[in-house]
Formats: sequence, structure tokens, C-alpha cells
Amino acid sequence: MKVSQIMRQPVISMREDDTLEEAARVMLENKLRGVPVVDERGKISGFLSVSDYLAKDKVIPFSRFHAPQLFGKFMSREGVERIYEEARSTPVKDIMSTKVISVTEDDTVEKVIDLMMRRDLNRIPVVRDGVPVGIMARFDLLRIMVRGTEAE
Repeated sequence: MKVSQIMRQPVISMREDDTLEEAARVMLENKLRGVPVVDERGKISGFLSVSDYLAKDKVIPFSRFHAPQLFGKFMSREGVERIYEEARSTPVKDIMSTKVISVTEDDTVEKVIDLMMRRDLNRIPVVRDGVPVGIMARFDLLRIMVRGTEAE
């Protein structure tokens, strides 16, 4: 089975210079957990997911200690809302993942499943000549079970 038979489309993407607030709004309104990010030519340049909005454990320089960091700032319990407020105008390109794994419409579903398992991915952009045309999410694999897209 080809990716084109079960991928989700049309794809909703963000531009590199869109703000994190704009991206969050689009993701919430469309119930998306991730979106491809495109450059000025419309080619995929990154991927933004819900996990990019979460704190990450970072090593404190010159020590053995780790502390949570949010949008590149060490956070305290009192400072979380302030950090989110300041990050609203941050461009998507500042926090997006730039190592994007993608597939084409002609790739097989087996290839997608293999990539999802080996790379622990939940969704993979589908591209045509570098331009996003769809998304393959783990959820979309359920369409194989119902033999078509009647599960949408």
C-alpha cells in the first residue's frame, strides 16, 4: 500500500517566521500535535510538535546538575507563565526540529512503519519535491484496518 492511499491531507503547515503563539493557535484549532514548517519557497525546513513547547532537562554549565529549560531559559516554578508570555513572539524557526524525516506519496506504508518504529516518531511529513503535501501519523495507520478512508 502506498502512503498516498492513507495520508492525511491537505497538510497544514507553518512558516519559519510565524510566532509560537500563532503556531499554538493553529495547532489547537485543528487538533494537531505537530506541523511541518516551510521556508519562503514553501519547502519543508523543520517540524514543530507539541513537545517543542515543553520543558527539557538541561545540564547546568560547569556542574553535574540538571534543570528544566523552557524555550532556552532555565525555569523556576514562579517563572513558567512569564517564560511562556515572553516566548509568544518567538519565531517558530527558533525552536523547531530541523532534522526532519519525511516520505513521499509513492513510498510504502511499510517504510513509514519502519521509520516510526526505528526513530520513535509519531508523525512523518509527506513531501513532493520538498513541499509538504500530507502527513502520516500513527493514527492514520488505522485506515489500513478499515480498508479505506471511511474512518475519517
